[in-house]
Amino acid sequence: MKRLLVLQHLEIEGPGLFCQIAKEREMNIEIIRLDLGDGLPKTNKDDLLLIMGGPMGVRDIGSIKYPWLKSERDFIKSELKKKTRIIGVCLGAQLLANAAGGDVEILKYGSPPKPLPEIGWSQVFFVQSNNDLNEFCETPFHVLHWHGDRILLPEKAELIASSKRCKEQLFKIGDFAYGLQFHIESSKKMTEKWINEDKLFINKGLGPKGQEILRKEDKQFGEKTFLKRKMFIDKLFNLINNKKTL
Repeated sequence: MKRLLVLQHLEIEGPGLFCQIAKEREMNIEIIRLDLGDGLPKTNKDDLLLIMGGPMGVRDIGSIKYPWLKSERDFIKSELKKKTRIIGVCLGAQLLANAAGGDVEILKYGSPPKPLPEIGWSQVFFVQSNNDLNEFCETPFHVLHWHGDRILLPEKAELIASSKRCKEQLFKIGDFAYGLQFHIESSKKMTEKWINEDKLFINKGLGPKGQEILRKEDKQFGEKTFLKRKMFIDKLFNLINNKKTL
């Protein structure tokens, strides 16, 4: 892999820790700001395509507000056919699944189930049969969640990890494309910016003290999980670099 091509949809949702790993591997990093009018890239066989998050969703494809979203989804579909290496995060994972034939629906919780976003730090649980990532099953793995939808996986996808609130947290398509519903890339600076700028969504998921709750959780888990999150991304890069054909 020579280039990390980052499809970014919002200023505050950048590649974070992914960039650090890419720099350590001496990869060239190119940020494509689709929300600012940048065109979609032409990929080479050694590229890794990283698709980031954002407040828009699969249901917004075709909307006037995000005119580039359909083109991005169609681009991902064509890159899957080319077996381009892909990592999708949050929105990126949803677009990846949709491009492969899947869909999304509003995440619900409770009895009776009602729409409720999953926000904050909580544990993901790995499917034991997935040998590639079994090392992350040995101790609890807490990650940051920030989403109001759940992914309905396409038939060709393999589920790797789930949370208590949302089954579809980590999946792969073949050996070259991975979707992460959770945010593994965040730094303290990034998370604090999200907390400051996304109050309405936070309160929808956690109530009126949501920002306070998130700051406490970030203090508890952010730095504590940093090394493991970095190792996880490094492992993903290794797995995708050694991809097999379908």
